[in-house]
Amino acid sequence: MIRRVLQPRRLPPSLEPMNELALDARWTWSHAADALWHAVDESLWQRTESPWLVLQRASQQRLVRLAADATFLELLRVAVQEREAYLLAPGWYGEVHTDAGLSGIAYFSLEFGLGEGLPLYAGGLGILAGDHLKAASDLGVPLVGMGLLYQRGYLRQMLDASGAQQAFFPYNDTTGLPIAPTTDPAGDWLQVEIALPGRSLRIRIWEARIGCVTLYLLDTNDPLNSAVDRGIAAELYGGGPETRLLQEIVLGIGGWRALHALGIESEICHMNEGHAAFVALERCRLFARERGLDFEEALWATRAGNLFTTHTPVPAGFDRFEPVLFGQYFASYAQELGVPLSRLLGLGRCEPRAVEEPFNMAYLALRCCARVNGVSKLHGRVSRELFASLFPRWPLAEVPVQSVTNGVHVPSWDSAAADALWTEACGKKRWLGAVDALEERIEALSDAALWRFRTEGRRRMVEAVRPRLLEQLQLRGAEHGELEVAQHALDPDALTLGFARRFTEYKRPTLLLWDPERLRRLLCNPTCPVQLLVAGKAHPRDVQGQEMIRAWTAFARRPELRSRVVFLADYDMALAQLLAQGVDVWINTPRRPYEACGTSGMKVLANGGLNLSELDGWWAEAFSPEVGWALGDGQEHREPDWDAREAADLIQILEEEVVPAFYRRDARGVPRGWTRRMRNSMARLAPYFSTNRMLRQYVELLYLPAAADQRRRATDGARRARALAQWQRRIQRHWDGVRFLDLSLHSDEQGHHARVQVCLSELAPEEVAVELYAEGSAGREPLCALMKHASSLEGSVHGHVFETTVPDDRPAASYTPRLRPAHPLARLPQEESRILWYR
Repeated sequence: MIRRVLQPRRLPPSLEPMNELALDARWTWSHAADALWHAVDESLWQRTESPWLVLQRASQQRLVRLAADATFLELLRVAVQEREAYLLAPGWYGEVHTDAGLSGIAYFSLEFGLGEGLPLYAGGLGILAGDHLKAASDLGVPLVGMGLLYQRGYLRQMLDASGAQQAFFPYNDTTGLPIAPTTDPAGDWLQVEIALPGRSLRIRIWEARIGCVTLYLLDTNDPLNSAVDRGIAAELYGGGPETRLLQEIVLGIGGWRALHALGIESEICHMNEGHAAFVALERCRLFARERGLDFEEALWATRAGNLFTTHTPVPAGFDRFEPVLFGQYFASYAQELGVPLSRLLGLGRCEPRAVEEPFNMAYLALRCCARVNGVSKLHGRVSRELFASLFPRWPLAEVPVQSVTNGVHVPSWDSAAADALWTEACGKKRWLGAVDALEERIEALSDAALWRFRTEGRRRMVEAVRPRLLEQLQLRGAEHGELEVAQHALDPDALTLGFARRFTEYKRPTLLLWDPERLRRLLCNPTCPVQLLVAGKAHPRDVQGQEMIRAWTAFARRPELRSRVVFLADYDMALAQLLAQGVDVWINTPRRPYEACGTSGMKVLANGGLNLSELDGWWAEAFSPEVGWALGDGQEHREPDWDAREAADLIQILEEEVVPAFYRRDARGVPRGWTRRMRNSMARLAPYFSTNRMLRQYVELLYLPAAADQRRRATDGARRARALAQWQRRIQRHWDGVRFLDLSLHSDEQGHHARVQVCLSELAPEEVAVELYAEGSAGREPLCALMKHASSLEGSVHGHVFETTVPDDRPAASYTPRLRPAHPLARLPQEESRILWYR
């Protein structure tokens, strides 16, 4: 049995439970024990909100005094009791799917955003992964996370005197992180190894507790590794292609070996982006070794339990590696798998035999997973287009990419006031299961209550922003006049817009600045004032993104705007929470369709904020005029002047719709139209765009069906997986001999009658499917009718006749026969993409 090191420092006996409380990062969303940590060290708690740091830095004298303080001990008892009750609760999964028999889910991600106390994220991908783990804990889903422990996290940002971004990379001191080494039964630090060219890489395993979920973190900074290898996980997204390849080898291959060493059985392997795709190869290797299978048989057995979630809307977003670099690290590994290196390279290529084509991690993930999903409905469509080349001649609608729209873990993002409002209306357990009943309860809230709630949220944000802005200005040596303004910047009663995200070209972060004079007039309107909070980082190598930051900081420093426009440096989770809880309108301006989902706007929903966004990502399916405002026409545009047109539309929407709605008040000072939108947004959108809905969909639409498929293939000596591999070999061997011979199509009052003759070479009729297909048109769905095997073809060794009748509501000429492989246990075309069309 694996046991954890739980006590990094000695505590008085009565305080020993505090180590467990501090090591459980549930404090990133549950505030039941906040008073406890506040009592230990008020100033440090307010500065860090990290129980682990508070506990590590508390003096022994202070702890001794607290150990004799009856009031404090009662706080501790209540906190321990509350946590134990949470950990023992069965959760939604335990109540609804108690008989599902799912052994476990392993969730692999290159980054996890859980809170500032564990800075292992760069942006939305990591925050989504962190919210996924938190929701799994709340809902009782049997899931573990697997990631890397970075010596330095993503960049921290400071603005210099000219407003330019300066990037810093603070060291992640493990003693200050709420993690513990994982030890084996003998008490030694648990490690796994990977053979690399000329050496063996040692990987240490740490773990972080996330409520009911464990996140395992892999660390290469072992003194016995070479200096180069110790730096593999030196920095999130740092280094060049070789470092990235090594990070992904550690995550995928090292991660699955770590689970094996831990004795954790996971039927489902969920890859959060293609970074983790090497896990599929290692899972295949170990399964083949344990069951005596070859690579292809093991791939058929394990692929059913693999899920790939893609977040990328453009081909350039996929990690690619040159064949020579890939071969350097995988030549010997291919021998372990029992396949030529060319077979592994082919798994990561659009055309497997194209020897010059780079190795694509997304292609590897897609070919090694039986299920693939995008992260919004629109992104599902975009992803089908991206991956269509891997399914040549298949209709776009049948490219096998589903969609599960992202959500946010609401308790991580709502304010204390929002928590109180939702608790009163919907109860304490509102985010611990189904959310269908929440809409009706929120709709019952009065306009006056909603407006008081929104005003209070804005006031608290303004009060928190002022000292942060003052400190930021002092760091860059601002003049006395600027410091004076900062102390009174922003008006707690003014319409407050928020715009915060990664600064990169496709997100168009300067769209609001297209006409700076018009924006200035909007902001400085004396009767209907507007203020704007902006934040965001640019990658150190993104020069254009950094210039966009400079443009915003220059605009914000104009004397007449210093109290109206604030650019807040070092956008992180803590700042994101602050903004999401206080702004009235969240603005998002990506160039459609390049926002795969975008969850930042979801974070304002429970806090009563509204969205004004491009019809891209999640907003394309969430928008209606009753809940917010939309930019764009819901189409993709490549016209050179389109950005200028949308910039004009954006400022016009603000001038003519948003500002008037905010300042149009009744006799009691309540903007009824605004609160009506608030109520609709909170009631309709907040429950749906939460991780509660998202994770329940993953469980019921993907995890449970995948686990059932994997079980069928893996049991009984993997007999079915062997049969699938044998079937595919037969398809590969004889496909070139398959062809259409003749087609007859006639119509009568019963419909269109189709009869087709085909040559199947050595294949049996049950090994293929012959279908009659009609494209969709004029809003109608495509139609695909299975043709029945009627007979063998007279005078032919391999000829067969298939026939069917279809309705005559489409012209007969709309239909075309097609032929594809078929097997009752295979997911097609995901696992076998051959297809043949008549003519």
